[in-house]
Amino acid sequence: MERIPILRMGSFLLVTIQVDLYDRLALTLEADLVQMVSKTNAKGVLIDISAVSIVDSFMGRIIGNIASMSKILDAETVVVGMQPAVAITLIELGLPLTGVFTALDVEKGMKLLKSRIIVDNEDYDERDERDYLENNDSNTD
Repeated sequence: MERIPILRMGSFLLVTIQVDLYDRLALTLEADLVQMVSKTNAKGVLIDISAVSIVDSFMGRIIGNIASMSKILDAETVVVGMQPAVAITLIELGLPLTGVFTALDVEKGMKLLKSRIIVDNEDYDERDERDYLENNDSNTD
């Protein structure tokens, strides 16, 4: 069975789709990618679709599903290289890709992922510090 390679780059996973995705391959990619996010504890997923010229509602849902499942596993998803015709088609199909961040190219996508991870970590650290201070203040009374 044909598979799309998933590369690990530090705490990120990179997927470059170079072929037309038929339904079975799209489902396999979805399952493989979510499994890799869980297995590697990845914090970000970057999907390069610059070679994809046609997308249908099924493929749009697969991308949305990947983003939703990755988010549940604590990873952000960025799609890069979307051609204008693909963007137009997704909007015409009514598929806004909720939870999917986009960037023009891989370099900008990686910067976006890094900034999202830093923002999430800063928010988490501030909450932890606030909780710690509140709990310790109540113990001193």
